[in-house]
Amino acid sequence: MRLVRWTPDDLVRRLDDVVAVYGEAMGYRADLLEARRGYIATHSRRPGFRAVASLTSEGHLAGFGYGYLGASGQWWHDQVLRALDGEARQRWLTHPFEVVELHVRPPAQGHGLGTRQLRALLTMAEGDTTLLSTPEADERTSRAWRLYRRFGFVDVLRHFHFPGDERPFGVLGRDLPLPAPEPDGS
Repeated sequence: MRLVRWTPDDLVRRLDDVVAVYGEAMGYRADLLEARRGYIATHSRRPGFRAVASLTSEGHLAGFGYGYLGASGQWWHDQVLRALDGEARQRWLTHPFEVVELHVRPPAQGHGLGTRQLRALLTMAEGDTTLLSTPEADERTSRAWRLYRRFGFVDVLRHFHFPGDERPFGVLGRDLPLPAPEPDGS
């Protein structure tokens, strides 16, 4: 497995694979995936866009992640902005890099790909803070929650409901830049 940095054009060129991985990882219906296709292509043109992909030796997409600089006028950013008080807005939303998607195909999960993808994204990220949202889950058993906690993400909002999704989400954040890894790789 190799981790590669993707340009916006790389992501758009592999959009069918990206949507397939997204659908497998999130368990979403096909009709919802078609709507996501347009959002993902649009996201690739946002300021500060960064993307990574985990590719097998045959070039198959096993996972991907991307994000960009958050700003007023962006749907996710504005939803979170409205839910925070003034102090939290100043703390988290002044110059944030938003991790928009981070997914690994279910058969490839549990082998450190998500960790490598997240570390690469946060190392490349612009911004003073980074934010993401993830469905609420048991933090002891959820791979995603354990990953984010290992990276030092803290609660910004809990049990938050985005319009159009009945599931509650946690919005998590941490400061940037990401510290350099220790010499032992940790």
